[in-house]
Amino acid sequence: MRNHDDNRKLLSERGWCRFEYDGGVAAWVDSALPLARKAVVAEEHSQWLRCAGTWFLGVNALPNRPDSSVGTGPELQGEAVDFIRQEICADHFDWDAAQVSVFYPGYPQPKESESEKAFQYRSRRDAAHVDGLLPEGVSRRRHLREHHGFILGIPMVEYDEKASPAVIWEGSHELVRHALTERFKGLSPEEWGDEDITESYHAVRQQVFEQCNRVPIVARPGEAYLIHRLAVHGVAPWQNGAVASADGRMICYFRPEYLDASGWLVNP
Repeated sequence: MRNHDDNRKLLSERGWCRFEYDGGVAAWVDSALPLARKAVVAEEHSQWLRCAGTWFLGVNALPNRPDSSVGTGPELQGEAVDFIRQEICADHFDWDAAQVSVFYPGYPQPKESESEKAFQYRSRRDAAHVDGLLPEGVSRRRHLREHHGFILGIPMVEYDEKASPAVIWEGSHELVRHALTERFKGLSPEEWGDEDITESYHAVRQQVFEQCNRVPIVARPGEAYLIHRLAVHGVAPWQNGAVASADGRMICYFRPEYLDASGWLVNP
């Protein structure tokens, strides 16, 4: 079993680490899964069903409390939580309402009003992106709008490597950090969100594709994985022969925003 030092090194060098099965995570999954299933079919979340019904985006769709508990279930506990609190941000955050991310056979299909170029990028490049750099307007210009502290993925059901796993480009977080540090040079952090960083973002993304290894992330219920907030990541297409539960490939993601712009870029 890896210790905190091992995972700290992996997160620093690769931009992600995986935590082995933990009873505390498994107990949280058991309590959260029924409500995650309800969230997927809830009328108020119908806007999250995309790509001809093959993707439920589910942003903040899980009705968990700021302590992470869902319904009458326990708070999220285990090695992953201990690592986050001891190595990343101590106790200075509340858990956000988790994203309920679900993919189904046939993904990807074109989204409504999605250009052919955008669809091809989704299909061939896994819709690779950095969280918090949001596309805005008709021309989809990128701006830094969200300052997530980390991305914690918690598998809710069984799935295999063909069932649209998350993918990450290892080491990409440091390339992104360097590119944006250069782009924001001479500006105060308060000004960063006003800057159109589209060209810098596209350039570093291409650099990542050329220099970093693309790695799928597969984990089971009771396990968890942590992705660095600056890492380029995405979701692979659903392949023929994929094995998953009737729920599809369902993962809950926590992405709490507790940093300012400077901390988002500078912190380890």
